[in-house]
Amino acid sequence: MSPISRPRQRGVIAVLCCAMALGMLAMFGLALDLAMLYNRKAELQALANATALAAARELNGTSAGIANATAAATTAALGFRYQYNRQAVAWSGDALRFAAAAGTADDGWTDAAGAQAAPLGMMYAKVDTRALQGNAGVVATMFMLLTPDGPFSVSTTARAVAGRVSTLVTPLAICAQSPAAAAARANVAGNGSYDELVEFGFRRGVAYDLMNLNPDGATPENFLIDPLAPPGVAGTAAHFASDVVGPFICAGQLPMPTVMGGRLTLRRGFPLDTFAAHLNSRFDDYTEHACTAEGAPPDSNIMPFDKATITWMTPAPSTQSADSWQSGGKLWTRADPLPGDASNSASLYGALWAFARAVPYSAYAAQPVEPASGYNGFAVSAWSKLYAPGPPSAVGYPTSLTVAPYVLTGSSTFRAPTTPEHQPGVARRRVLNVALLDCPVAAGAITSASVRGVGRFFMTVPATASRLSAEFGGAVPASALSGAVELQR
Repeated sequence: MSPISRPRQRGVIAVLCCAMALGMLAMFGLALDLAMLYNRKAELQALANATALAAARELNGTSAGIANATAAATTAALGFRYQYNRQAVAWSGDALRFAAAAGTADDGWTDAAGAQAAPLGMMYAKVDTRALQGNAGVVATMFMLLTPDGPFSVSTTARAVAGRVSTLVTPLAICAQSPAAAAARANVAGNGSYDELVEFGFRRGVAYDLMNLNPDGATPENFLIDPLAPPGVAGTAAHFASDVVGPFICAGQLPMPTVMGGRLTLRRGFPLDTFAAHLNSRFDDYTEHACTAEGAPPDSNIMPFDKATITWMTPAPSTQSADSWQSGGKLWTRADPLPGDASNSASLYGALWAFARAVPYSAYAAQPVEPASGYNGFAVSAWSKLYAPGPPSAVGYPTSLTVAPYVLTGSSTFRAPTTPEHQPGVARRRVLNVALLDCPVAAGAITSASVRGVGRFFMTVPATASRLSAEFGGAVPASALSGAVELQR
């Protein structure tokens, strides 16, 4: 090799090194720009997730729920910062939309004003950052702009949909005793002050044996709900296995957003002998290990209101629930026909008003959610007109028109969970939200039916293998039964 070639080779290497350095610098710059874009995308996604969840948790099928959802989304967004925690979000209500189904196409969503006009089915919230004010999604480039036709900025967006994934309904269904969601029962002809609110044929404050009812015949009708088949989806026989259904009976909820809007798959005959132990976990009874206290905590008040120990009625009831009665082609109770049968007596009305008072029809207002404190009920002095003939008398019953024995503490009507680790328990765990079906239901062991509504039934005593005594506490709007709220997509 000639002595002249060495410096020339050194020059070539220097040029190559410079070219490689520029290439590496360009790649580094591009990576930096992309990293900034990726980070902004992550920031906006976190914002969309947080605001959608905040809004969805407030939805309850009312215009007030829509207003609360809008306020919650605004609060969540205004507390959020992006651009490496340097920039506050310029929130816009245009970024928030509502719909009745998570899978609804983009044109099926409505703004807050539209949702407030028709709030009943609005259970899902969507946030799309494209509608935010300002330039939240815009990232200024540092190196891309140095490339031929390189942009001065790039942009990104994020969206999130949130809504309920479960509904607080026990996998038990019975027939609605009447198709009317609310009706007035004229207990005293010509005297409307004793007109009583009756919902789907059930009377508040009256205990029913849920295993012994049928508005269309003398044979009891009750059903087990397929917990894995949402309304309108056909279920399978395998879904009714006890190890499949049991956990949902323990928890008192179904893994579906609602039980309305389509036919539910049912198994005829609720197997109470199999699931009584699951229901009785609400009384802090886990002896059969059907449930765990972690997944199915006891009620905060586990006092059984047994007919033999009730202190507020005289004479004491001779039946736990209102005595079974057949008339007019129905299997119902002595408390239901109007007028009552002449053979009725005070002890046959069962345990009354342990959880809820009868409500005057004049106090009722058709609305998606009952007032938080409940309706003002009748005074016990009305028993002589409500439960006739042969009405019982009340002794020492609470005087407040919104209070029943269940909610009293430190008295003969209260008992905390017996296991210290299970205290204080969860209020109203003894309340079973039960689907009320449009009956009669088609024949067959596995069948289907639509749901007219949901009833609130309070377990007065633990279930047995054949009896489930529960006091009716009113109809529950589907919009008030929201379980867990999660991101959908």
